[in-house]
Amino acid sequence: MPKTSLKGKEMPPSPIRKLVPFAEKAKKEGKKIFHLNIGQPDIETPETMINAIHSFAPKVVEYSHSAGIESYRKKLTTYYKRFNIDLDYQEIMITTGGSEAIEIAMMSCMDPGDEIIIPEPFYANYNGFSTQANVKVVPICSSIESGFALPPVSEFEKLITPKTKAILICNPSNPTGYLYSKSELESLRDLVKKYDLWLFSDEVYREFCYVENPYTSVMHLSGIENNVVLLDSISKRYSACGARIGALISRNKDLMATALKFAQARLSPPTFGQVAAGSAVDTRIVILKKLNQNISAEETSLLKV
Repeated sequence: MPKTSLKGKEMPPSPIRKLVPFAEKAKKEGKKIFHLNIGQPDIETPETMINAIHSFAPKVVEYSHSAGIESYRKKLTTYYKRFNIDLDYQEIMITTGGSEAIEIAMMSCMDPGDEIIIPEPFYANYNGFSTQANVKVVPICSSIESGFALPPVSEFEKLITPKTKAILICNPSNPTGYLYSKSELESLRDLVKKYDLWLFSDEVYREFCYVENPYTSVMHLSGIENNVVLLDSISKRYSACGARIGALISRNKDLMATALKFAQARLSPPTFGQVAAGSAVDTRIVILKKLNQNISAEETSLLKV
């Protein structure tokens, strides 16, 4: 019998999804299960998204552009403006979920055997993505005593080798919930600039900030514009995990051109998911209208994009 691949043997199974059979068994036994494991929000997907899918009736469900539907990418630039992130739509590539954004980022920026430093605890699937990209994860421990704050830059420097090519953070963090401060991100900026590293930032949870500290994106950092890669997804903020729509964002033109080649190899992101995601940008405006609250002219124009 033929043998499976070495990479397949090295590919780690999801430790989180190992819990699914136990939950399903408990449900069949009539037990109440509170899902704190799988990352699926317990709120309904916005009605605007569901309606967009129902009303989408093309005669042919075509491939979209490999970088994503242009109108959706343009609409996304207005979403990011709400967080003081100014982008050109060509700096956004739509992916099949945030997972593919991370995979393509790693494959576009790193060679087999290169190393990526990630503060630990971290999202378990980062291990799987790195295995697929033949990249070595080098964990750096954050401490519960400090609330899982960013480890000192001096600790990062101890781990940097000639093989180190990138640092990956999740902000706000999954699973710790920690929100990195502006000063912490600026210390990372200085380190990235010193060693000319890539800085990947998974910011899927930006709307889930429950502290007084303001949310700061890596896209707000000056001086390393060509080093920064923002990784995003609609899964959490719209409770739309199954739509499988994410984004890889960078101002580095060479990176975006390289990433597009990987995107072309998989043809296009999901059409129905993009249609739903485009309507999701309107959700906030629709809610404000229902509440009879004032809407700026700029936000009103979103509905026309």
